[in-house]
Formats: sequence, structure tokens, C-alpha cells
Amino acid sequence: MSIRRLPNSLINRIAAGEVVERPASALKELVENAIDAGASQINIRLDQGGLDLVQVSDNGCGMGRDDIVLALERHATSKLPDEAIELVTTMGFRGEALPSIASVSRMTIESRMAGEDGWSRVIDHGELAHEGPTAIPPGTKVRVEQLFGNVPARRKFLRSARSEYAACTDIVRRLAMARPDIGFTLEHQGRKAIAVQGGESGPERVAALTSRDLRANSVGVDLQREEIRLTGVAGLPTYNRGVADHQFLFVNGRPVKDRLLVGAVRGAYAEMLARDRHPVVALFIEMPPELVDVNVHPAKTEVRFREPAMIRGMIVSGLRKALDEGGFRAVQRPAESALSNWQREPAAPDPQGSIFATQGRSNIAQQPYPSAQMHEGGSAFSGFDRQEDLAPLMGKAEEASAPVPDGARHPLGIARGQVAKTYIVAEAEDGLVIVDQHAAHERLVLERMRKAVEGGTVASQALLMAEVVELDENACDRLEARAAELSDFGLELERFGPSAMLVRATPAMLGSGDVKSLVTDLADELVAYDEALSLKERVDHVASTMACHGSVRAGRVLNVAEMNALLREMEVTPHSGQCNHGRPTWVKLALEDVEKLFGRK
Repeated sequence: MSIRRLPNSLINRIAAGEVVERPASALKELVENAIDAGASQINIRLDQGGLDLVQVSDNGCGMGRDDIVLALERHATSKLPDEAIELVTTMGFRGEALPSIASVSRMTIESRMAGEDGWSRVIDHGELAHEGPTAIPPGTKVRVEQLFGNVPARRKFLRSARSEYAACTDIVRRLAMARPDIGFTLEHQGRKAIAVQGGESGPERVAALTSRDLRANSVGVDLQREEIRLTGVAGLPTYNRGVADHQFLFVNGRPVKDRLLVGAVRGAYAEMLARDRHPVVALFIEMPPELVDVNVHPAKTEVRFREPAMIRGMIVSGLRKALDEGGFRAVQRPAESALSNWQREPAAPDPQGSIFATQGRSNIAQQPYPSAQMHEGGSAFSGFDRQEDLAPLMGKAEEASAPVPDGARHPLGIARGQVAKTYIVAEAEDGLVIVDQHAAHERLVLERMRKAVEGGTVASQALLMAEVVELDENACDRLEARAAELSDFGLELERFGPSAMLVRATPAMLGSGDVKSLVTDLADELVAYDEALSLKERVDHVASTMACHGSVRAGRVLNVAEMNALLREMEVTPHSGQCNHGRPTWVKLALEDVEKLFGRK
């Protein structure tokens, strides 16, 4: 079989298979062209999620008649004035997008340069259908209709209009975040879905395109190393999502989906999120173009860094530093379903549902409801004036050994009591703070252990009698292989036969705990996080598991001094706003919300 040259129409359709996968791909290319044209306002219209129509209008520099003709030829571009492809500073540069899209759709390009007449050119699936003058403001308008109309095999593999619209919205959102200086509007089926003004700051644009809550529940990121700068916003660990669709990563203003960057974000939030939760971040990396290769794939969503280890380290350290500065902050967004349970008591409560009728609570639980017994003094409760009658219902107040601290000087307030032997109730200057004592202390122990490991000073407590923990042989193999690492945490293990481990010492900061449960949990962690993670990340998982076993458990009664000590340590400990699994350790009910509960506001 002889070799032949393929016709241009077929070449363009082959190229379209790489560049144009779906309407969102075509939209991305058109918006990037508008950005490169110097537009300050970009307007987008979609019909049926882009399946029927994708239209992008801009007020950029525009094109003349000859430029429009050239733009529809393969590998014709104005964005590479020379052959230095490694120094690309524009969004596009390959010269493939417009001819590829035109080969699989009906494309109409209308454009006008300032001071000149406008020109229109219509390409119907690779063939010229019409051209001539047109009336249009300075700038460019591109309409793409009947995408894959002549490629039914591709058309039928497209998803529903709803799914395609979601993909288009994601593309616009990411490009709009990358350029907060440009205004964007997105209209779908005649309804405006996105509208942002140009000239916003980066954090304002990110919040406008994600959630307004992000501004109050995030920290700023700013780190400079040599010629590379990392900026952006990072959501608090407790402000997370079930999917990773709110991680926005940009390199030199280009939205990218890079595994290196995604892995770095995951590493930065390690041990601050549950395994099935994902952080909300928008990170912008600015670097000299010669340090990054954007010519990896025609879609230009993948990049390659000259020094990937440095980039990953910057992201991890930058995020950790920003989250450390966030201190004990946590998302203050109690679930509406939880708040709705705060109900005012009915005016005439049911005697059967009152605390005085609850079985087994106290001796007075067996007595009739007070309103049924009017005593001589005329008070319905005169029979319950004796302290011993109410004592079983109330916690005993402690005598103050020192003046009560001033709550205004402490962000988490002053402890006033404990509820259900699990939650500390504190009074702050501006509201009521409720702390989960186990979750909070678990985080404090973890941070202490991390600090001790970094300083190489984790003290161990030798057991009076070594304890034998029986496990399956594979679990023992894993623990034995990591015995040296576990020793750095103060846990001394030895192999004791084929299916048992001998524990000689445990970390002193964990106190006396259930050694068997600790070792069993560590074996389970190692099977899930063994070879897949770096040593540092494995160390974090080990520390987290140990911290859980060494923390104050729910159900333990604390005195006021212990409660206040816990609050004060939380205020000075990084990440104390969330437990090791990403849940908040404390919530605050603002004073005005309390007043609303009682109808005062």
C-alpha cells in the first residue's frame, strides 16, 4: 500500500479529536483567544449546554479580513513572533484550535479592528459557506453551531445537555479566576449564570465564583522562592467538600489539572481532613516561562516543571504556613438542621415530657408535676426550694480559688461547664462556644507529637511488664519493617514469634492507654498507607493514630481548671480548629443568635 498525503479537511478533523473533545473544549479555546486579544470584557452564550451553540464575544484588538483567513489555517498564529516556543506567555500558541473547530461545526467569525470595517466569514464543517462585510463593534464574535454535526459517531458520545453545561461552566469559572482584571458573563438558554466585573482582586474573584462563605473561612497564601511566587486562597480544613471539584490551580495565569500539584495539595492537608473529604483551594504560581513546559498536550491543561520537587515543596510549605497562621480557626457554620433543633419550650409543657417526670433521673422524678400541688406560700415550686431536692439535676459549682478570668481576653472564652461529659461550654465576649473535648485534645496531642518528632525528643515510657499483642503474620511483618520509624515516636516494638509483637515502651505523652488497640490500629494504618506515601506523610499518619489513643476521651469529667487549660492551649496551637479527621473542634453561637432564639431580636 502506497503512502499518500491526507487532505487538509481530514487532517483538521483528526486534530479536532485532540483539541475538541466536547463543547467545553471549544469554549476554552475561544475564550483563551479572547484573553490573548487583550479583551477587558468577554461575553459567552450557550444553548443546550453548548451542543447547539457556543458563542464568544470580546472587545479585544479584533482582526482584519486577511487575518481571519489565516486564522482558519492550521498552525497559523500571531502569538509566536519567533521560534522560541519555550518562552510562551500567551494562553494559545499552537494555531490548531480555530481550524479544528471549524472542521467539525458551522463556525461564524465576525471581527473588526478599531478604525476599520468589519468582516465576516462562515465555515460549514470545513467548507467556506459565506464571507462579506458586517457591522460589529471593535472586537471579535465567534459562533460555533452544530458541533460534530458531520461526525455522528462523536456526537452520540457526548453527554446530556446538563452535563455539557456543567463542564462549560467549570471552564469559564477557571478562566475567570485566572484573569480577575477581565469581566465575564455567561448566558445559558437566555438566563445569565455568571456575571463578574473586571478589576477585582484575586480573592474577591475566587469567592465570587465559588462561595461567599470562602472569604470568611479561608486564609491567604503568599510565598516567594527565587523567581517563583505562590499566591492564592486556601480554605480552612473544616471548610471542605466531598469531591475535588473546588481545587483551582493556575500556572502563569493558565488553568491546569496537574497530578503533581493535586498531590501537593493533598499532602499539605494530610491529617487535617478525613480520607473522603477534599479542600477548597485556588493557587496561582507565577514563574519564568523557561521553567515550565506548557507544550505537553494540545489541550494545554498539563504542564511539566523543570524542578518539580521544588514546586511541590513550595505548595506544601506555603499551604502549611498559611494554615498554621490560621491558628485555632474553624468553620463557624453549624448545620441548619442542628440549629433548627433549638426550639422554644411550649407555654404549657407536657408533664409526661418534663424533667420531673423522667424515669430514673432522680428521686423527684417520682413526684407529681409541681403545678398540681399549690403550697401555702402560693408558689407552685415552693416544695422544691430545698437544695437537696434539686441537687441531682444540677452540676455542683466549684469554689473559685482565683478570680474568674476575663473572657474578653480569650477568643475561645472562659469555661462555664461541661455537657454530656463530652462538650465544654465556654462564654466568650461575643457568644457561646461549644468545644468537643476529645476532638480538640486529639489535635493538641498530634501537634505536640509532631513537634517532638521534629526535635527528636519523643520521650518513651517503659512498661513494667512487656505486653504481647497477637496479630496476623502480615500485620506483624509491616510493623517489624517500620519498627525504627515507630521507635522515633517512643513506641518500642519487637517481633515475638510469627504472629505476635512485643511492646516494651509507649510514648510518654500518651499516658497509660490500651496498648493492644494502639498497635492494632497502627498495623491497619500501615496496610492502607505503606509504600504509597513518603516517609513524612507516613509519619503524620502514625502520629495521628497515636494521638487518637492518647487524647481525652468523651465521657471523662473535667474540672473547670482542666477545661480552661484545654481552651488556652487550643488558642496557641496551629490547626486546633479541626480534629485529625477534618471535623471542627469548636463552634460558636453568636450572642445575637442566642437572643433570636429567645425572641429578643
